Amino acid sequence: MAGRAQPSGPAGSGGGAPGLLPLLLLLLSAAAIIPRGDGQNLVTEDVTVVEGDVATISCRVKNSDDSVIQLLNPNRQTIYFRDFRPLKDSRFQLVNFSNSELRVSLTNVSISDEGRYFCQLYTDPPQEIYTTITVLVPPRNLVIDIEKETAVEGEEIELNCTAMASRPATTIRWFKGNKELTGKSEVERWSDMYTVTSQLLLKVGREDDGVPVICLVDHPAVKDLQTQRYLEVMYKPQVRVSQNYPLQGLTREGEPLELTCTAFGKPQPTDMRWLRVDDEMPQHVVVSGSNLLISNLNKTDNGTYRCEASNAVGKSHADYMLFVYDPPTTIPPPTTTTTTTTTIPTTITDTTATTEPAVHGFTQLPNSAEELDYGDLSGTSVPPTASAEALPTVQLSNASLASRPDSRAGEEGAIRSVDHAVVGGVVAVVVFAMLCLLIILGRYFARHKGTYFTHEAKGADDAADADTAIINAEGGQNNSEEKKEYFI
Repeated sequence: MAGRAQPSGPAGSGGGAPGLLPLLLLLLSAAAIIPRGDGQNLVTEDVTVVEGDVATISCRVKNSDDSVIQLLNPNRQTIYFRDFRPLKDSRFQLVNFSNSELRVSLTNVSISDEGRYFCQLYTDPPQEIYTTITVLVPPRNLVIDIEKETAVEGEEIELNCTAMASRPATTIRWFKGNKELTGKSEVERWSDMYTVTSQLLLKVGREDDGVPVICLVDHPAVKDLQTQRYLEVMYKPQVRVSQNYPLQGLTREGEPLELTCTAFGKPQPTDMRWLRVDDEMPQHVVVSGSNLLISNLNKTDNGTYRCEASNAVGKSHADYMLFVYDPPTTIPPPTTTTTTTTTIPTTITDTTATTEPAVHGFTQLPNSAEELDYGDLSGTSVPPTASAEALPTVQLSNASLASRPDSRAGEEGAIRSVDHAVVGGVVAVVVFAMLCLLIILGRYFARHKGTYFTHEAKGADDAADADTAIINAEGGQNNSEEKKEYFI
């Protein structure tokens, strides 16, 4: 950044009107900084340096005409005149000298070196411009103070981070792990130095144990300056109950049960015990440390079993609810049941019709007892001409009835059985009605069978002639032969 130019000349020049001197100084200053097409112009930049580093001051001339360049310190003592150093300070070293530039380095910069340095150019009129050296001081002794070295879960603790003797004042940021937190800062000034203290209030939990709390400094003189403290948090146990056996998780009567209790805490729990909630622990239950074993489950073992663990902070527990199921049932292998079908023939006696035996019912036997249990009797069928007495009789075995499953498939089989039974009943009624009709017809025709006589010669004896005898005949001759007619 270009510094402001100042006129140079003999101090305390007097005379003239009181307002002429400021006006003259203003004109000379404007002439020094306003570039002119054929004139010379001084150029320089401000310098910012960290304490202890090297600062470089450069005085450059545009459109140089070999005029003399001079560098002065804040006390206006000449540091370099051309390439000659009148000031006896070895920290100033000549870096470059030419007709257009004078470059000087200052090593091991300290706070006392801060201020304005002047570049002068001996022209007519003379020109002067200044550059400012700013010295940065990084913070020292960055420390974190914690209220309690060991905190208990749920407590609120106070942490303080202090950055001492910095310039300018530093900015402090807080982090817990990767999460940024907000603190409250206070700044104190001692001479040209600043001390900053930031306070952080933090409520800790078990998840904060072993997590670093970081105090980070934002300052132009340093990068990534930080310090950290690890939190130590004590908390009561975390208890968990796991089932080792049975592996499938289903507890049945007569089978064993094994439970394991696991507890974590800080400090590590030392006291662990098993108990049964709202009841006494069964005598056959074996407790060995963190393990609970029941070798033979029964329905009296149903209940809630609790594992308790405690440490210096407190006590915790975890519950296991036990429900004992019935033992698995064994289904016998399927068997084949033999079905006997009895057919009773029916004979109709009639002098005018032939006698035919009743048609036998056709029975399809089930393949296994399971098919029979599901009520699948659809294989049994009766032709429409069979009699009601010819319906087959199926004998179900006791094993089949005992092993019949109570399921939806059994209900569907029962519905199908009912449907076939209704059809069979209707067929039986139709067949029975047909048989009754045949019997009635047979009896009717049997009653109308007999002997018939003709009386062609009746009245012939009293007739005068043959024609009259035929006309008046009712019975026929006395010795006429009896005739018989049969109505077929």
